[in-house]
Amino acid sequence: MKAYRVSGLTVDSDIALPSFAGIERGDSADIVVRAGDVPDSVADARLIGPNWVLAGDAIILGIPGVVRMLMHGGDTLTYAVEPGAASEEVAIFLTGTGIGILLHQRRAIVLHASAVRVGDHAVLFCGPSGEGKSTLAAALGEAGHDLVADDFCRIELREGAAPLVHPDGRQMRLWEDATEGLGIAGRRGAQVRAAIRKFYVAPRAVSDRPLAIGAIYALREARAPFAPGLHVPNLVDAALIVRRNAYRPLLVREMDQKQLYFDAAARLVRDVEIRILARPLDFGAMPDAVATLQAHWRALGLSVERAA
Repeated sequence: MKAYRVSGLTVDSDIALPSFAGIERGDSADIVVRAGDVPDSVADARLIGPNWVLAGDAIILGIPGVVRMLMHGGDTLTYAVEPGAASEEVAIFLTGTGIGILLHQRRAIVLHASAVRVGDHAVLFCGPSGEGKSTLAAALGEAGHDLVADDFCRIELREGAAPLVHPDGRQMRLWEDATEGLGIAGRRGAQVRAAIRKFYVAPRAVSDRPLAIGAIYALREARAPFAPGLHVPNLVDAALIVRRNAYRPLLVREMDQKQLYFDAAARLVRDVEIRILARPLDFGAMPDAVATLQAHWRALGLSVERAA
């Protein structure tokens, strides 16, 4: 078994999970990932989809030709590898959807977002796949802002205190042209999948402690109606930004967690600056996006210098 830190939780796994940062194993783990038998269904299933089954505190999910997974109780992920599937292909789904489902089962607030450190705070960048969350986080890393999390962020809402995001400092997954455009091709690691030119990339530096959230940005391509720069959404749209960027929003609905995310959105809108960041999707415009963000952080009173 190997141990990893994921969204502030300890994960023990019998298969290598290259996205995550390895740690020393302790006496116990919050989540265990292990190979085993995964049934096609269960007797008490309450919802059945084309490749998934929801029953009580268990979810069965199949990725055709790759892996079948059983997520149970928020702490156990059992997987069965399909014949001929490569371990690196399996790991992609274990570390993404599999762990994400377990976090939902723990009733955590999980946003599809990347985050970097700004002084003593974290700022989050959310949006659908392909919107450039990881690429922007990598560019900000080169500008001196430690990586807090990538792909998804587990948020803790505290009474009488600012919301927190829990770190894991995982390896980033970047397209080949992004590594070259950002000048970090030398830090490329293994290819994520044999069929695509996407690579694991070690961040320049990582944050290892929970941080209060200083701001949340929804990423948009700079085209009508959004000119390049920051835009202030109204309260309703700000709340929708949070709810629509829940990690795997279909799960939120099917697991009866819509109220949980409605309440979380109301809290984040109240306590955190939420903005839309529109920028051209080319690397030549990246310095302008970084400068725009750093100017906003100064206006918010967030230090743009890396804390010691």
